[in-house]
Amino acid sequence: MVCDRHPTGSNDHSTVNWQDAEIEEYCSVQVAITSRHGELHQDDHEYIAQKSEKLLTFFERVTAIGVTVDFESKDRVKVEILVDAEHKHNFVASDAGASARATFDVTLHKMEQQVRKYKEKLQDHRRTPPMNEVVQSEEPDVDEESAD
Repeated sequence: MVCDRHPTGSNDHSTVNWQDAEIEEYCSVQVAITSRHGELHQDDHEYIAQKSEKLLTFFERVTAIGVTVDFESKDRVKVEILVDAEHKHNFVASDAGASARATFDVTLHKMEQQVRKYKEKLQDHRRTPPMNEVVQSEEPDVDEESAD
C-alpha cells in the first residue's frame, strides 16, 4: 500500500508550492476484479474499483482487495469481496442479485460493516483495562482491615 501526503509522490516538501497544489492524502491499494461466466462493462469495472478503494477510509491496514463477479445465469449475479488486512486478518462478504452494480453495493455495505466492527473491537480492546485489573482495584486489602 502506498500512502503519500505529497501531491507529486516525493517526500521533499521544499520544492512544491503548497498553495497551488491540492493537498490531499493519496492512498491506493491493489484491487483485483475478476468476472466469471461473463464480462463486466468498463464503466462497471471502474465503479467497482473506485468504490472498493473507499474501504481504506474505514480501515487503513487493508493490503489487498479482491472482487469476484459471477454471472451465474442471465438474471442472477453473485458478487464476493475478499479483503486482506495486515497481521493475517481476512474479511469475506458475498451476495447475489439481479444486477452487478446493485449487488456489489449491497456486498460492499456488508464488508464496510465487518471492517468497521473489527476496527472498533481493536480500539476498544486497547483502551479498556483487563477485567482482572478492575476487580483487583475494587477489592479492599485484607491486611489493612486486620491491622486496625
